[in-house]
Formats: sequence, C-alpha cells, structure tokens
Amino acid sequence: MIKHLLYKYWTRYKKYRFRKENKKLGTFISKESKGYQNVSFEGKNRIPDRCNFSGKISIGFATTLGYNNMLMGDVSVGKYCQIGADVAIHTTNHPINYLSTYINKLLFNGELKTLKTTNKVVVGNDVWIGHNVIIVGNVTIGNGAILAAGSVVTKDVPSYTIVAGTPAKPLKKRFSDKIISQVEELQWWNKTENELKAIKPLFFKNLENLEDLYQ
Repeated sequence: MIKHLLYKYWTRYKKYRFRKENKKLGTFISKESKGYQNVSFEGKNRIPDRCNFSGKISIGFATTLGYNNMLMGDVSVGKYCQIGADVAIHTTNHPINYLSTYINKLLFNGELKTLKTTNKVVVGNDVWIGHNVIIVGNVTIGNGAILAAGSVVTKDVPSYTIVAGTPAKPLKKRFSDKIISQVEELQWWNKTENELKAIKPLFFKNLENLEDLYQ
C-alpha cells in the first residue's frame, strides 16, 4: 500500500516537473491531458484538456493542439501548425493477417500486441487541421496544407493543398505553383523573430489570383 502511494506521488511529481520545465520554453500543458511525457515539444506549444499521447511523438515550435486530440504511434508535427478539437492521428494497426485482431491483455496477457504494425505520420509546417479530422496509416502532410473538418486522411497531401471528405480528396491548391515554390524556398517557419518582422508585410498580402509572392 505504501509503495503504491509513493509511486503515485512520484508519478505526479514527474508530471509536474515536466510541465514546469516546458513552461520555461513557453509551452502550456494541461494537467488534464495524458501521456505528454512521451512528447518532444520545441516550445511555445499549447496542449489543452483531454489530449492523449502514446508512442514516439514530436511537436514543432508554436504548434497548438485542440481539445481532446489523440496522437498515437510514430507522429511528427511541424512548426506553426494549428490543430482543431477532436482530431485523431493513428499510426498503428491491429494485426489483420493472423487468427485474431484482439491485442488486449485479457488474451494471452497481451502478447498479441507484438503483432501490431506501426507506420509513420509526418505533418509539415503551417498546417491547419480542422475539427474531427482523422489521419491514419503511413501519411505525409505537406507544408501549408489544409485538412477540412471531418476529413479522413489515408493518403499523402501535397503542400499547400486543401483536402476534404471521407476519404479525403484534393479540392484545390491554395496558391499558384510559382508562389508555392517561393514559400517553400522562403521557409518562414525557420526564421527568427527579427527575421519574421522583416518580412511581416508578406503575411498580410492577399495571394488570391497572384502569380508571384513578391509582386
């Protein structure tokens, strides 16, 4: 009983220390979330209530999550991404080529869990993921992509492309090919605060129907 209580308090303390250390880097983590100790945060992140993490996960600088997000498996999220509420990213699958898909510990003490397959989901920089989006499988989301609310993403999404539906399909590109190329070359998400201030006017330019970022 005493050992159990000591372990419980030690676990709470480690979680508290983890949140405190990340707060120094500008990251807020709700104590109502779970598994955040599995995550590598770059700083200035926002993790609200009821987010769950399991596996090998990295979240880039200034990326913010939504309420009740679930990130499971091998997941990498870039910088300056915005993720809506109730979003789920899964990279693991139950075994489908064996006698059973059941991996709970109630059968063979969970030994069948070793038969799971794990893929990887890579989310680029400046990606907007809408409410209730599900991303599964071996998927790469390009920089600047938009995943419309309710989409189920099972395939790669090119940079600066808007996708929607179940399964998600491309609707249109956000910009001309030339502007996409220019933004990819600019890589503003890797710039310092002072460097961003120097190009601030670009962020307020309406790029609809333009062919050149600098025109």
